[in-house]
This record gives sequence, structure tokens and C-alpha cells, in this order.
Amino acid sequence: MLTLKLITEETDRVIRGLEKKHFTGAKEAIAEAINIDQRRRKAQTQLDQNLSEAKKLAAEIGGLMKQGKHDEAEAVKVKVAELKQQGQELENEKAKAEQELNQLLCTIPNIPYDEVPEGTGAEDNVVVKSNLRECRPGDTVGNWDTNPEVAEAKLPHWELAKKYNLIDFDLGVKITGAGFPVYRGLGARLQRALINFFLDEARAAGYEEIMPPTVVNAASGYGTGQLPDKEGQMYHCEVDDLYLIPTAEVPVTNIYRDVIIDEKMLPIKNCAYTQCFRREAGSYGKDVRGLNRLHEFSKVEIVRIDTPEHSKESHKEMLVHVEGLLKKLELPYRILLLCGGDQSFTSAICYDFEVYSEAQKRWLEVSSVSNFDTYQANRLKCRVRRTADKKTEIAHTLNGSALALPRIVAALLENNQSPEGIRIPKALQPYMGCDIIN
Repeated sequence: MLTLKLITEETDRVIRGLEKKHFTGAKEAIAEAINIDQRRRKAQTQLDQNLSEAKKLAAEIGGLMKQGKHDEAEAVKVKVAELKQQGQELENEKAKAEQELNQLLCTIPNIPYDEVPEGTGAEDNVVVKSNLRECRPGDTVGNWDTNPEVAEAKLPHWELAKKYNLIDFDLGVKITGAGFPVYRGLGARLQRALINFFLDEARAAGYEEIMPPTVVNAASGYGTGQLPDKEGQMYHCEVDDLYLIPTAEVPVTNIYRDVIIDEKMLPIKNCAYTQCFRREAGSYGKDVRGLNRLHEFSKVEIVRIDTPEHSKESHKEMLVHVEGLLKKLELPYRILLLCGGDQSFTSAICYDFEVYSEAQKRWLEVSSVSNFDTYQANRLKCRVRRTADKKTEIAHTLNGSALALPRIVAALLENNQSPEGIRIPKALQPYMGCDIIN
């Protein structure tokens, strides 16, 4: 969540940032937050004064008793009792204000960095790089005019999956429901090959592999901003009050909840492969066919914890890492800088990576790489202890998909099909044990 220091000291910047994200009622929300904080501060000040006076009076009681001034001593005792009662009321008022403030701050999104472009939705996202051509200033998704040339008609991945017996969507419906495919044979091997390839690449880049739980408690969901879950996108195990993770970001980042990290340990670099679960409520139509949008899928995630002054450099390094994976997979890709209106609730800046589907003739998002600034860390109470003066400050958190498998698989199948079969990119061949699926 946004820090009170930022809200109170840079109010105008916060409001401008929220308006760039098209957050309705930005001015009103920030004004309310400041008002509640003032109530909390006033209660705290009165409580401190109350306690100080009560302590001073209590110290007088013994002296009055020794002097035989019993009536005066009793009067002081009554006053102390009154102050204690008032103190309890002030404690309650302060606690109520803190609860109201925390609930309000949970509803206010992060503010974007200055370099995040204006815009209301996906069409306004800026194309900053592609392996198809040099990007021009002003290139946006809305005016992008370059897609790979496809000489002949291509089969969509769901038909290829059936043709080569790689993925059984109908069997998944039978066992669980729509959005839970069954991978088999070389399809299952392709999944495992991609997972191992992504993990090996992450390890080579200095990331420590984590194998976390795939269910988390409410505190973990709150820490990374998935809870409160307004859109109902997380699967909730109600009896135990646990949640299936939508991404490994949640358990891995929560390793550092309520932790103070020595500056010399940063940046921390973790990666994790997990199954991910998303309800995707309201998803329907052609854009969710096949692997385009699933309820359960595999993903390798990279996570960093860093100092405020180095987090932007970490973000650049993460972008280079993800781009390197797409280069090695030999896929047509483009990198988008998301506009304010298309950013997630928690991110300060986010780049999406998309690969082109030659059969569907559309771009498929395969990774989002985000810097959350202090937003998550403030909720997590994750802090950095400085080496020089031993003081602590809020850390920065970052994460990105490296990579999510479903749409990568879709693009690999569609873009590499040939009369002989489906060609396997050279980087994956050692993992697959073959160079073609036929």
C-alpha cells in the first residue's frame, strides 16, 4: 500500500498518479486518508498527554499519604482512575482510526512512475521493442502495423494438439472442467522441457530456486496485494481459509514478510516453478479457446527484493532476462510499456511481453515484468537495514513471468508447424530429446 509519508508529504503527486491510473475518486480517497490519519494522530497525542499526567499524579499519591493527607490522596486516585478511563477511550479511538485507515489504503492502488505513459487501456500501451522491426516513437498497440508474414494457412494450436496427441482438452473437461487441460506424451514432455529450460536459465542468471507451497494463507495474499480479492479471481478453500496461488510471486515474495534484510544481502534473486490457479471469472469466447486462457497452468516466476536506489536497474536486468528466453525460443515478440490505465493495481511500472500466434493472427501475452516500488513491501513490512547507519527503510519488490507456459506452447506449436511435423527450437532440443514432433 502507499505509505502515509508519501500521501501526506507528496499529496499532489499521489493524486496525479492515481488519476493517471484512472482511479475513480482519487482526490476524495486521499483526502479521507489524510483526515483519518489526523484523527489517529490527535488521539495518539491526547493519549500521550493523558498517560504523562496520570503518571505524574500517581507519583504524588505516596507523598500525600505519608503527609497524612488522605482525602487529597483519594481525590488524586479518583483523577488517575478518570484519566485511565479516558486513556482506554483514546486507545479505542486510535485503534478504530488505524483500522479504518488500513481498510481505506487497501483500496487505493499504487501510483505509476513518471515514465509510464498516459492511456486508458491496451490500445494505448507503447511498443518499445520488437524483433520484427525497429520501433518508432509513438508506436502503440493501436497503431502497430507489423506482424509476421505467413505464407500459408496455419492450424491453430488446439487442432495441432489433437493431431499429434499432445493435449486433450475434452479429457480435462471430463476430469475437472473447462480450462484444465490434460497434457500427454510429447505434450507433457514439452511442458517439462520448457519448465527445466526456464529454471536452468534462471539459475545461470543467479536466481536461487524456491519450491514453495501452492496454497497460501490470507496474510500472504494480503502482503502481495491479491487480497482483498475484489474480482474473485482466487480459488478459496473456505474450510481452512487458504487460497490457491495465482502465481509463485505470492508465496516467494512472502518469504520476506516481517523480515529486515541487511543491505549487503541485496538484491535477493529467487525463481520458482509452480502450478498457478486463476478463476478467470467472466472469460468466454474465441480468445479463451485452447491454451489462451486457463484456470490451471504452469509458470516459472522470477522475484527480486532490492534497495530503492537499485530497483530500476534490477528491473532492466529482468527485462533482458525474459527477452533472452524469447530469443532462444525463436519466437516473434514485442515488448510493451503499459499505460497508466492498463497497469495492475499494485505495479508502479510494468512491461508486457507478447508473442505472435501465426494461426490466430494475434499477439499473446506471455510475461509481465513489474516493479512495485515500496507498495508490496509496505504491506509485507519488508525492510532494508542500511550498512552505514543501521537505519531501516522499506524495500522494493519486483517480479516477472519467465515464463508462463500455455501461450508459449500455443505459439511454439503454431509458428513451428510444417508438413513434416512441429519443429523444436534448438535451445529446447536437449530437453525434449528430439528436434521434431511428428
